[in-house]
Amino acid sequence: MSVTLNRRALAMLRAIAAGRAELTRSCEPDLRVDGLPCCDQTTAHDLVREGLVRPASALGGAVGQWTRAELTPDGQLALGV
Repeated sequence: MSVTLNRRALAMLRAIAAGRAELTRSCEPDLRVDGLPCCDQTTAHDLVREGLVRPASALGGAVGQWTRAELTPDGQLALGV
């Protein structure tokens, strides 16, 4: 894992684990938590690129559409879940 899991990244992972986050369907997905845009989209992109986070619904949905975010098994491991 090459992304640094600082406090902000860990907070993002915890929000995703709690079911409070959504991603856009795109190659560089944006993240929002509790309906608000995440303040650090670069870290959100890194978490997706590193395979720690993914859209919950793997099938369907148009590019740009919001969908619930979920942790991958690697994301759960990184969070210690």
